Amino acid sequence: MLLSEMQEGQTGTVAHVGGNGILRRRILEMGIVRGADIHVEKYAPLKDPLELIVKGYHISLRVEEAAQIVVENVR
Repeated sequence: MLLSEMQEGQTGTVAHVGGNGILRRRILEMGIVRGADIHVEKYAPLKDPLELIVKGYHISLRVEEAAQIVVENVR
């Protein structure tokens, strides 16, 4: 499942970070790496961006950036 398809309140484990170049590096530097647990805290009123919790930090990503991240074990 893509991170952009997850609903508010769901948690999953990062399986793969796609993209290339600067975008991929930026996502990895924020701690969104393979094996990390990621929680969707909430979506903005217009559904873009979304707020995530990764390793105890709150991070905002655009939906198009979140579509580059594959998540498994969604609960």
